[in-house]
Amino acid sequence: MKKIILLLVSVLFILSLTTILSANEDIKKHPSCPLCGMDREKFAHSRMLVEYDDGTQVGTCSLHCTAINLALNLDKTPKLIWVGDYSTQALINAEKAFWVIGGAKPGVMTKRAKWAFAQKEEADKFLKENGGNSTDFDGALKAAYEDIAEDTKMIRERRRMMRQKMMEKK
Repeated sequence: MKKIILLLVSVLFILSLTTILSANEDIKKHPSCPLCGMDREKFAHSRMLVEYDDGTQVGTCSLHCTAINLALNLDKTPKLIWVGDYSTQALINAEKAFWVIGGAKPGVMTKRAKWAFAQKEEADKFLKENGGNSTDFDGALKAAYEDIAEDTKMIRERRRMMRQKMMEKK
């Protein structure tokens, strides 16, 4: 009996170690967002990975960029959609995640933040500390599409200001 328990503990340890070592494998494969160029490692807490049924993958920095990618690829069917857990930065199934929209924390590529949590308790804690509203993946994706016009305007303005600052330095 002790040998079986020791064997099970060893297997679980090896599996967890493998998971930890491969946790950021998606960042190595997709270091920057193909839509905006942002560093996916820096934004590991909001990054997403879409696995399409044709075997292709797209790694983005945020739900904003994933929504755009999904709209541009209407003829491709997502097999799995992953998102970085806000608390741990580990990739979790976006459709099973507990999502929070809005609140005091600024979002990534958006005025109205959209964060994913693996654990409901973590989402509830975030809501209590920062405000916002809880939803599921469909609600978060709908909010991303609703926000795209304003967010695009905001991003363009920020980039214009950055270019202007760079020109002034020269």
